[in-house]
Amino acid sequence: MTGTALTEAEEFFDIYKLNVVSIPTNEKMIRKDFNDQIFRTEKEKNYAILKKVQECHNKGQPVLVGTTSIEKSEKISNLLKKNKLDHNVLNAKHHEKEAKIIAEAGKISMITIATNMAGRGTDIQLGGNKNFIIANENKTSEQINKIKIDKEKVKSFGGLHIVGTERHESRRIDNQLRGRSGRQGDPGSSIFYISLEDDLMRIFGAKSIDGMLKKLGLKENESIDHPWINKAIERAQQKVEARNFEIRKTLLKFDDVMNDQRQVIFGQRLKILKANKISEMIYSFLTEINNNLERTHENYKNSNDLKIFSNEVKINFGNIFNESQIETFAKMEKKELIQKVNNFFDEKRQERIKLLGEKENNEVEKRIFLQILDFLWRSHLQYLEQLRQVIGLRSYGQKDPLAEFRREAFELFENLLFKVKTETIKFLMNLKVVIEKKEEQTKNIPIEKKKKISRNDPCTCGSGKKYKHCCGRAA
Repeated sequence: MTGTALTEAEEFFDIYKLNVVSIPTNEKMIRKDFNDQIFRTEKEKNYAILKKVQECHNKGQPVLVGTTSIEKSEKISNLLKKNKLDHNVLNAKHHEKEAKIIAEAGKISMITIATNMAGRGTDIQLGGNKNFIIANENKTSEQINKIKIDKEKVKSFGGLHIVGTERHESRRIDNQLRGRSGRQGDPGSSIFYISLEDDLMRIFGAKSIDGMLKKLGLKENESIDHPWINKAIERAQQKVEARNFEIRKTLLKFDDVMNDQRQVIFGQRLKILKANKISEMIYSFLTEINNNLERTHENYKNSNDLKIFSNEVKINFGNIFNESQIETFAKMEKKELIQKVNNFFDEKRQERIKLLGEKENNEVEKRIFLQILDFLWRSHLQYLEQLRQVIGLRSYGQKDPLAEFRREAFELFENLLFKVKTETIKFLMNLKVVIEKKEEQTKNIPIEKKKKISRNDPCTCGSGKKYKHCCGRAA
C-alpha cells in the first residue's frame, strides 16, 4: 500500500489480525498535492473547476477530473461542453472504451472525466501510453518518437493534473485518485474542490466550517485554502470510515453466529459421510425422542387429555399408529410404552435389512438422514436471514440487537437439531420398501415366409386381374 495514511490498517488488524505496511515508491515522489479549495456553494465550486480545467488545457497540461458518481461526471461533462472544451468521459456507460480513454489521458491538452471505479488495468503515461497505442493502432516509428517528444512537453507543463470535484467518504479512494498522477517519478499535481453543499460536508462538517467562513467574511466565488480546513475534512472522513467500519464489524458478528452453527452442521454431515454404519446414531435419536415421549405421557397422566398426547405421538412418529393404538399407548406404563415403540422400530428396520441387506439398508438410512438435514438447514438459514433483517427494531425497546439475535438464533438451532432427529425417525418408521422383480418374457413371434407370386396368378389385391397386369406391372 502506498501513501502516508494507512487508512484501513485498524480494520485489517481488528478483523483479519493482519498488519498493514506502507511500501515506498519505486522513484522519488515529486507530485505537488495542494490544499483543498473550500467554497460555500456547489455553483461556485463548479465555476472554479471550470476555470482550473481551462487554465490547464490552454497551456497544454493534461487534466483528470475525478467524480464520485456517474450522475456527477455527466454534470461536469455538460459544463465543459457549454464552454466548448473537448473531453472524454470515463464511467460505467463506456466500459468498452475504458482502456483507450485511459491510455490517451496523459496526452497534451487532454481532458478526462472519470468516476472512482473507472480506468483499471491501463496506466496513465505522459504523452500517451506507448505500449497500448503500438499494440492496438500499429503506429510507425515517427509517431512513436512523437509520443516521446510529447512526454517531455507534458513534463515541462507540470505533468498530469488531478482535479477532485469533492471528497469521497473514504480517504483511500481520494488517495487512489491522487495516485494517478506523479507515477514512476514523473511530475504531477492534485487539488480537491469542495463546497459546503457536498454530501460529506453537509452531513458531517458543514456547520462548523460554515461558521468559520462567515467569520472570515468570504465573498462570492472566493475560496479558503488552509491546512486547518484540510484537517477538519479529514476528521469528517474519519467519522464516516469509523461508522462504516462499525457497520461491517457488526455484520461480521452476526455472520459469526451463523458460521458457528454452520460448522456444527457441516461437522455432523462429514461424520455421517465418513461413517460405515450410522445405526448407533439413529438409535440415539430414537432414545432422545422416547425421552420426550415419556414427558408427554407423564403430562397426559396429570391432565388426562388424550388429544395432546395423540398430537405429540403423530409429530414424533407420523401416521404409522392409528387412534386406537395411540389410546392403548396412553393406558400403558412408561417403560412398556417405550419398549413397544422400540420393538416397532426394530421390526421395521429388520424388514428393510431382510429385503435390502445390511449394507444397502445402511446406505438408505444415510441418504435419508442427509436429505432431511440439508432441507431443514436451508430452511433454518432463511429463518435466520429474516430474523436478522428485523432484529434491529429491538433497539427501540432498549435491547441489544446482537444479543437478541444470538439468543433467538440459538433457540432456533436447538429446534433445528431436534427436528432433524424427529424427521429422520418419522421417515424411517413410515418407510415402505418395495422391490420390483423384472421378469423378462421372451415371446416367439412366428415369421411368415412370403410365397412368391407367379406373374399369371390372380393379383392379391382382389381386383380379379392377373398379377402381371395389376400390382405386378410396377415390379
